[in-house]
Amino acid sequence: MKKLLFLPLLISLVIISSSSFACNDTSQSCDSIVCDSIAVDSLLDSIAIDTVVDTTAYRADKLTQKDYDEVAVRLGVEPAAIRAVVEIEAGRANKGFWAPGKPLINYDMTIVNKFAKKCGVTLSKYRKSHPEIWGASKKKYGSQQGAEWARFEALRDVDNTLGIYSSFWGMFQIGGFNWKLCGAKDADEFFMLMSRSERDQLDLFANFIESSKLVKYLKTKNWAAFASRYNGPSYASRGYHTRLAKAYAKYSRKKSTKVTSTDSIK
Repeated sequence: MKKLLFLPLLISLVIISSSSFACNDTSQSCDSIVCDSIAVDSLLDSIAIDTVVDTTAYRADKLTQKDYDEVAVRLGVEPAAIRAVVEIEAGRANKGFWAPGKPLINYDMTIVNKFAKKCGVTLSKYRKSHPEIWGASKKKYGSQQGAEWARFEALRDVDNTLGIYSSFWGMFQIGGFNWKLCGAKDADEFFMLMSRSERDQLDLFANFIESSKLVKYLKTKNWAAFASRYNGPSYASRGYHTRLAKAYAKYSRKKSTKVTSTDSIK
């Protein structure tokens, strides 16, 4: 696959506040602007100039129980708690990719509108040249994810950073604007890691919930507290917390999901 060359960006330092961290699944739209109770310190600086992303770095390996166990020990939570989040965000297929090098995404126009000005983009200028930004036909692009990617790529052609911010990514549906909370050095690295492997997506999630101080809610299985901060204040109307509890119960019954470290649960 060809390497993608990102256009140079003139970036000014802008501090932004929280938006929706995650969607309830990849087939529905997000609540848009939610989770304002958590400050997100994502910055529009540090974007690499002339960054080359090598999409041939994609790794097809699926997450294994060993992957879940390793990250669970690191966080001090049960693997079943992490798997519960995956099931709610990625669905029962538990996959992070739609196609090789193309993670599952949920494009959100409200997020686009929120960050356009901060990225120095006047969207109205592109109504005719990039109509997919506002909508893409599932029939034309063959699938829902095909249409989502058509929208993302149209916006990314206008502004790389805004394109990455536009969507919720991978198995855990984390907003691209949260790249710093995920431990990435910039938005480009966030995109590269999300596009490389499911294990990278898992590690980004682990960084995110550590930075956002959400680990304690997974430790104590306080599903409502976790859901309200991860999915937004309308989580209850979607039964997000009850579905998390149900998914956790399913995976915790499996002997293979037991944490192997005696001091991992505190």
